[in-house]
Amino acid sequence: MRGTGYNYRKNFGLLFVFFAFVTLLYFVVIFAARNYTVNLVNNEFTNRKSEVFDLTLVPFNDFFQNRVPEVSFYQGYLDSLEAGKYAYSVLSSYPFVKEIAFYDMLFSNDNRMLAGFSINGLNIRPKTLSIFTINNRGLNKRYITKREEMGPFNEELNSMGIKVASYIDKLQSSSKLTDRDILRVFYSTQPGRITYLNIPRINDLLVYKDIMDTKLDHIVNYEQDMFVFSVDPTLLDVKNIYPNLYERIEVVPIVRAPVTSDVKEYVTEMLLPGALADYKLLFHSSESFISKEVNRSFLPIVLGISLVYLILLVILYLIYRNLEINGRLFKLQYDFINNLTHEFKTPVSVIKIAGNNIKSAQYLSDEERIMYGNILDQESDRLNNLMNKLLSFSQIENKTIKLKREEIDLNTFVDNIVASTQLKHADFKITKEINVKSSLLADPVLLTSVFQNLIDNAYKYSDQKRKVLDIKIQQNKKNFVIIFRDEGIGINKNEFSNIFKKFYRIKSQYNQQGSIGLGLAFCKEITEFMGGEISVKSEIGKGTTFTLIFSV
Repeated sequence: MRGTGYNYRKNFGLLFVFFAFVTLLYFVVIFAARNYTVNLVNNEFTNRKSEVFDLTLVPFNDFFQNRVPEVSFYQGYLDSLEAGKYAYSVLSSYPFVKEIAFYDMLFSNDNRMLAGFSINGLNIRPKTLSIFTINNRGLNKRYITKREEMGPFNEELNSMGIKVASYIDKLQSSSKLTDRDILRVFYSTQPGRITYLNIPRINDLLVYKDIMDTKLDHIVNYEQDMFVFSVDPTLLDVKNIYPNLYERIEVVPIVRAPVTSDVKEYVTEMLLPGALADYKLLFHSSESFISKEVNRSFLPIVLGISLVYLILLVILYLIYRNLEINGRLFKLQYDFINNLTHEFKTPVSVIKIAGNNIKSAQYLSDEERIMYGNILDQESDRLNNLMNKLLSFSQIENKTIKLKREEIDLNTFVDNIVASTQLKHADFKITKEINVKSSLLADPVLLTSVFQNLIDNAYKYSDQKRKVLDIKIQQNKKNFVIIFRDEGIGINKNEFSNIFKKFYRIKSQYNQQGSIGLGLAFCKEITEFMGGEISVKSEIGKGTTFTLIFSV
């Protein structure tokens, strides 16, 4: 009759679908994350330029808002020497200011003044004109005192004169200077130049108003100072705070034609304001440079995604391993039940047959009665031993059995076991060598079970002509060492990690007739329960050695 094999359902197909889905999702997320990173870097390239722009213009804004108005503190009484000190401070602090022109001016109603600017009786005349520049040797000064040499500089004078005169013409006695008036009248900003006239007191402006309205009958003269700052935007210190985004930042004229190149570039720009308006900030980055930034930004993202992916794979592996373990456990339990059934079935069948024979026999001789009695006794002992082994194993695992330690004379103990074994197996050659100085403190019943199991295994797994067992017991300062060496079929090294597991059976021709796989597991549990250790060495075809170690 054909035996029925065990069947344990494993959903490996579902695991494969899960793996395929997670892997596909991983690559989709990686692709999406890459596109997101590229778009993010491109947006950063476009948007971060304003921060570079603002930081680059900090010195210029400081110059325009703070240093230029300092001229008004002198109320028009600056001379060329003081103006030179002021100019040196500005030129050395702000490299983009390349030249400063200082006008020492006179506002008057003296009609005899022919040079300068005149409107409705108000005459604005430069007494002297000083030009300041700076180099490695210090401040360079050039003074213009002759009227004919001031010609090229009269444009600034005339422009400022018209603005001031227009403002004075509309001035009321109750008027007050506002910030808007100051910026509109006393500042003049053109590409490359900033012109600033020191702000007169409101009373002085009202006097100028009277001059233009011809209300004064005497000559008056008022000192005023005007500066013209020539700026060069290309000398701005560009603050590239995002060197990972911008490979190169230049200050270039707004009319500069784009430079063609075979290298693909990312380019963006921002126009400079006010006196810098003829120029712009031009931001360049090559495609390879931007790709490096994309890769740098993408790396932590892909590492994070990969970590999640690996965690999912680990979970998948754990599920797979759990299925494998459950499958092996199912097989072990299946084999255990089959073998246990076989182990019980044989003595039960023998007992049933013997009982039926006794029941159906009309007459039993003494020999038959003794024979049937021995059969029933032996098979009952066999069942009892099997049940005791299972019960003891369960009690040891659950720590419910009590250890009864007694001093064991190993010479007497081994002699008794060897004698009983050879009564049962007359063909089993057992030698012993015992070299101990004291008794072993252990549970004699449990130790007997260990010895008996190891001896039975040595007999069972040996060829008929090589049923040999050598028992050697030694004692040192710390331990008792008990060695069982047979000449049986041996155990493969790959099996060493499994032979002490419950329900595990080595597949061989010697255990085909039923074994529940508890013998060596039982030995290991008992040995460790008594505080000892058990180990194995073996070689296929030459034999096996089990070693027990107990503390002295």
